[in-house]
Amino acid sequence: MQLYLDSADFQEIEEAFQLGFIQGLTTTPTFMHRHGISDIDGAIVKLSGMVPELHVEALGETHAEIVAEAQRILSLPLVREPVFKVPVSMEGLRACKQLVNAGHRVNVHLVYTLNQAYMAMAAGASYVCPLAGRLQDQGHDALALFEQCVQVVDKHGYPTRIMFSSVRYPEHVRRAVQLGAHVCTVPWSVMQRLCDNTLTTEGTHQFWEHTRLMTIKVKDVIRAHNPVCRLEDTVNQALVNMTRSRIGAVTLVDAQGRLAGIFTDGDIRRKLQASGPAILERCMADIDFSDQPVTVNADALVYEAVNLFNSHQIDNIVVLEDNVPAGILDIQDLVQLGLLG
Repeated sequence: MQLYLDSADFQEIEEAFQLGFIQGLTTTPTFMHRHGISDIDGAIVKLSGMVPELHVEALGETHAEIVAEAQRILSLPLVREPVFKVPVSMEGLRACKQLVNAGHRVNVHLVYTLNQAYMAMAAGASYVCPLAGRLQDQGHDALALFEQCVQVVDKHGYPTRIMFSSVRYPEHVRRAVQLGAHVCTVPWSVMQRLCDNTLTTEGTHQFWEHTRLMTIKVKDVIRAHNPVCRLEDTVNQALVNMTRSRIGAVTLVDAQGRLAGIFTDGDIRRKLQASGPAILERCMADIDFSDQPVTVNADALVYEAVNLFNSHQIDNIVVLEDNVPAGILDIQDLVQLGLLG
């Protein structure tokens, strides 16, 4: 089944045809009016150079007027000859036959019954175009009509393609495929939803998450500010460093810059409760802190850090580069990046 776009919006036409596999465009004067197009001939000329196959209206009250309008359109500086859309009627079918005999292609549309579709096939229409949405709006079994049209083409060998049109939602496209329609012309708003599926979205997100865990290194996700305090610094200085870095911990280092431990905002709260505000002026060397922090190498993959967070049930890991503290990895950093649920 070939996929066509049903539109007169130049912006979405350009966007849609960038997909590379849409094979045609159907449009109507109503669409053009809706999008503020006043120069219909200019629009037809432009569209004839934008899409592989263009279907445009040839209107008239008599067969002679319809044929004359088609000939007038052919006199325009077109890049490609369009397929002429003609509403089904006795005059329209007579015009269809004359245009076909002259070597042109016709799309007989506004079809609502099998009799109308048969007459269009007999007149040599290249396309017969029932309108699914409009038929269903009136309470008719539109899908049965498409199925019957496809069966007639297959049984009698008419060189006619059944076009599924008036598409309202993705389910219409699915049924068009099932029924064996040869072409389905779809609004861009519906076409954009044809790949939507919650399970696909969840699966794709999971693949991305796992790929990032196995390819991104810890040094790529730690923050630029490295909250470090020396052992001679005060608890108050540790609190200031935590606030600046927006991380609830600081790395403690000795006089040689080697890792001595980690001090967290939880440690501060517990010590304030136990000893009061005076604790803020004491040196880090004079208070208890964790001298065996969990560490990870800066070149380690993020999934190794995730394993450490999960196994130790902690919120902060000291990151080392050449055995020197390079930063602190906070569990919220991974949550915000979508690397940890």
